Amino acid sequence: MTSYEILLRLAFREPADQEKYLTPAVLGARAGFEQATPREQSFRFEQWRLGVATSLLRLLADLGDHEEARRAAEVLHHALSTARSPEDIDKQIHKESKLFDQIYTNLYVNDEGEALLDLFARTLDADAPDLLAQVNDEAVDLARELDFEARNEDE
Repeated sequence: MTSYEILLRLAFREPADQEKYLTPAVLGARAGFEQATPREQSFRFEQWRLGVATSLLRLLADLGDHEEARRAAEVLHHALSTARSPEDIDKQIHKESKLFDQIYTNLYVNDEGEALLDLFARTLDADAPDLLAQVNDEAVDLARELDFEARNEDE
């Protein structure tokens, strides 16, 4: 299993979520990039980036019961699953740009939440496969350390 697939499975832990979100398109995003022709690489890279970003937002949503992050993850997942070009991805995400702004508004986060937001920002800034792979690997390491149970006990 690739680091990308591990991140997806750490972000979508429940069997029902895995069935809904871990579709062949989502699971195959990184492999699609690696196998893409030069003409397709830009789009396939964006799909892989969406998969990493979706996972990070889902982890943030579950860590802090953060509804905006959950809804933003849905937008990214939809774009990954349905967009047919980088322009289509941008168009779909642009429609919900205010939602992404809300993720950072009036948000109390702990150190883990801040680390997830930092990785999310770095995912959006990654403009090369090696940078995205590095963020992906760091996200896996962080996701393995997150303690969702302690958060639920605090409530």
